[in-house]
Amino acid sequence: MDYKWSLDALYTGFDSEAFQNDLKKLDELSARYQESAARLDGSAPAAAIRGMLEQEEQLTDLLERMLSYASLRASANTKDSESTSVAGSLMNKLAETVGAQTAFRQFVAAQENLDEIIASDPVLTDYAYLLTNIKKDSRYLLSQKEEEIMSRMNLSGASAWEDLQSYLTSSVKVDFRGGTTTLSDIRNLAYDPDPATRKAAYEAELACYPKIADSVAFSLNSIKLQMLNDCRLRGYESPLQRALYNARMQRKTLDAMFSAIDEYLPKFWAYLRGKAKALGHENGMPWYDMFAPMGKSDRKYTVEEAQQVLLQLFSSFDSDLRDMAAEAFANDWIDYLPRDGKVGGAFCAGIQPIRQSRILTNFDGTYSDIVTLAHELGHAFHNVNLYSHRPLNKEYSMPVAETASTFNENIVNNAAYAAAQSDEERLAILESQLMDACQIICDIYSRYLFETSVFELRGREFLSADRLCELMLEAQKKAYGDGLDHSVLHPYMWLCKSHYYSGSLSFYNFPYAFGGLFARGLYAKYRAEGEAFVPKYKAMLHATTVMGAEDAAAIAGIDLTDHAFWESSLASIAKDIDEFLRLTEK
Repeated sequence: MDYKWSLDALYTGFDSEAFQNDLKKLDELSARYQESAARLDGSAPAAAIRGMLEQEEQLTDLLERMLSYASLRASANTKDSESTSVAGSLMNKLAETVGAQTAFRQFVAAQENLDEIIASDPVLTDYAYLLTNIKKDSRYLLSQKEEEIMSRMNLSGASAWEDLQSYLTSSVKVDFRGGTTTLSDIRNLAYDPDPATRKAAYEAELACYPKIADSVAFSLNSIKLQMLNDCRLRGYESPLQRALYNARMQRKTLDAMFSAIDEYLPKFWAYLRGKAKALGHENGMPWYDMFAPMGKSDRKYTVEEAQQVLLQLFSSFDSDLRDMAAEAFANDWIDYLPRDGKVGGAFCAGIQPIRQSRILTNFDGTYSDIVTLAHELGHAFHNVNLYSHRPLNKEYSMPVAETASTFNENIVNNAAYAAAQSDEERLAILESQLMDACQIICDIYSRYLFETSVFELRGREFLSADRLCELMLEAQKKAYGDGLDHSVLHPYMWLCKSHYYSGSLSFYNFPYAFGGLFARGLYAKYRAEGEAFVPKYKAMLHATTVMGAEDAAAIAGIDLTDHAFWESSLASIAKDIDEFLRLTEK
């Protein structure tokens, strides 16, 4: 068994008859869609809107199938230049439909009696949330020609700057112990059990950044200025207001979450100081030891053993989750093992046209790898709960994107901790959880503070690499407080995090804190309510594409605007920190 995913349910190759036929069909559908958009004026609204939606369904289904195949092939083998080329060509074909899509959305927005039109047709009723939001979104829409120009210019604007950051960070050479390595590999050494290796890797990492810092600073400045200008043109108050609006999330929810986080930050600082002391540091945690492993859990798992662990744990929660995981294991949904040319990390890609997902991991047999696999299967389970929607009702917003995945982590971590046989094993499991929790609270808060300061300044000045380092250090000191040794921070964190480098997506940080804390709150509800909670949980996942964050959460009995909810989630982490400190002192 080679432990690779199969993409045959999509295509067997770019030269296959199926792919070539679909390529022709895509051009035909695109042309028909653009022709229909040009004839909208004077059409009967209900029939015209339904016709355009049905054409968009076909286009979306076909394009998703083809793009998924190309992008998944490229992820499994970054040296596959054909896949990269085909993906670029498909993105260009998508850009050709932007003008028609804008015309359609303008037509929808112009209907004064839209509610009556929606109620007159069952297909339109299914798309009520989408159509209502199109009307709301119209206040931020440019003209058809302007939208088309913006889309095409973005290919050589923010999108190109994003590609530059990705290229430079993936190709820069890092000098380390007489040889060279990649930035990805050197950053992974932060988890190495040897203290000397962690420190040397950190120093080598920081030493490599000046080679590319000025170029990446130009990328960040250009992307953020484009976002600021785009917001002004469209009428958004700010990039943050735009991010919240697109997330279908209220500012009141964000404020409630961050106010609770502010109250609990000292608890996380105490965790960092406690870990630092256990590692022999007296002035707080130096950055290079933040991910140092603690406790002892040497067990290695085969892929098959990891599968059995997850099937057993999932079956204790819900048979649907267990059955989906079993299907993923049996039908080659997962690319497990690291290899040359394969991208690092892990992700899950939902593929609506075939009602399946594909998961990429770099499984090495550790307990952490089992948690990662559970996390990605959570995304796949979220996708399963959306397949009964119509094809265009499939996009959930950033804040809820990490809900099901983090919920799965809670299932695995709680079971593992309960089954631990020694304090050393308990400490290892607890430290793994708290390390992640510290990232979604302290690190995410520092990223949020940094991006806020960049947007505040970029409209007035160009931010040099040195200035960006200063802003990052200020954000880290505020977010991590006295938990870290302020003489050993990470000034270049702005450079290596791809989340800052999107021309269409700003503040890709607070959703991680939201997802982690929301999932904790949901798991607490499950522990309190038992099996009765499971249908509400699945109904909530199903609703995430047709409701705002607050309304979807209400299905599970949660008020996201209530400070007390976020406080209760953070209080559960605080209890884990207390137990961690007890174990380290012991």
